[in-house]
Amino acid sequence: MPTTLVVADDHPILLSGLETLFSLDPELNVLAWCERGADVVPAVRTHSPDVLVLDLRMPDVNGMKILAELQAFDLKTKIVLLTAEVSEDDMIEAARLGVRGVVLKETAPNLLVKCIHKVAAGGYWLETRTAALALEKAARREGATRDLRERLTQRELEIVRAVTDGLRNREIAEQLRISEGTVKMHLHNIYEKLAVRSRMQLSVYARAHEGAIGRARRT
Repeated sequence: MPTTLVVADDHPILLSGLETLFSLDPELNVLAWCERGADVVPAVRTHSPDVLVLDLRMPDVNGMKILAELQAFDLKTKIVLLTAEVSEDDMIEAARLGVRGVVLKETAPNLLVKCIHKVAAGGYWLETRTAALALEKAARREGATRDLRERLTQRELEIVRAVTDGLRNREIAEQLRISEGTVKMHLHNIYEKLAVRSRMQLSVYARAHEGAIGRARRT
């Protein structure tokens, strides 16, 4: 079954380019195109797409407001932000509002397609430079100045890396040869230690501290 999409962007030229791009992939099926922010929530509620590709800077209704409105409904649609730029604050807020992927408009088109497929399959996609921007702000806000080796056990570090790679709890359990219950317990402890509340926020944090996590894994 093709992955169904609703696409929202206020630039007709970009929408035309996306239409051409997505038409080249038989595994993608766009159900609705939205040029106005006000049309996004109704379109998502009507079509229940697998993935919403949303421009963060819609002129009439801000993308963050759209995300907040979507949270009021029990929807299974996963969200990918497509934006020209994103601030550290926006990145952190997007993670809080359940966004699973962030792609800059300067990114190669094929990476957007890869992002959509990964998110549709249950994974996460963080454009590296964007995640790096979130690093500094998240570190300042959370007081994350201690080396991760002092806060996470070796097993917890392995689980953080697996989450960053987009693995689900069952896949992590199989890879590490432990039970799903044990994975959930470790994730709870990791969230508490790093002051994060979701897999997306954990991925942002982990990618931002990738060097420290890598060093910790080798010790």
